[in-house]
Amino acid sequence: MVKLTKIYTRGGDKGLTSLVGGARVSKDCARIDAYGSVDEANSVIGIARLSADGEADAMLARIQNDMFDVGADLATPAKKDSPDPFAPDEMTLRTTEAQVTRLENEIDAMNAELSPLTSFTLPGGSAASAYLHLARTVVRRAERHAVTAGAIDAMNPTAIKYLNRLSDHLFVLTRYLNNKGADDVLWIPGANR
Repeated sequence: MVKLTKIYTRGGDKGLTSLVGGARVSKDCARIDAYGSVDEANSVIGIARLSADGEADAMLARIQNDMFDVGADLATPAKKDSPDPFAPDEMTLRTTEAQVTRLENEIDAMNAELSPLTSFTLPGGSAASAYLHLARTVVRRAERHAVTAGAIDAMNPTAIKYLNRLSDHLFVLTRYLNNKGADDVLWIPGANR
């Protein structure tokens, strides 16, 4: 359980921040970009939830909680000299395959009710869908930042997989919330030439 008694610590006033475990790093390092983008995507999902209800809102609530798990995972360096450097334990929160599988199952269930796409979709349709398109693009950025950070310092591959699957999930959910695709705004190539 997290307990916050003081919001400001002054610890970051000189451009450094702490990773899980206490290591101090520059606030402009790739790892910070990665979990900062996860946090930004989570905020956009929160805005989308204002226009979602029912099972869509429940899915997004689960995703928001997962996003904090992913952020904590990305903020936690790999265990050195361990056969499984990304194993969760009671003190280390890691993204799990079960979280990825849940996203895949939800994608499959929603997609089964959608007609096939005949073009790329433009962000829009409903308010929730427009915000989820924005969240999807921020999640893609978070994924790119995590891959960049992983080239410098090992990152949990399951966290990166989760971000990849989440962007797919958000795309399918945009269509689902657009009257199961009937209200999708389709790209018309060259329409304004």
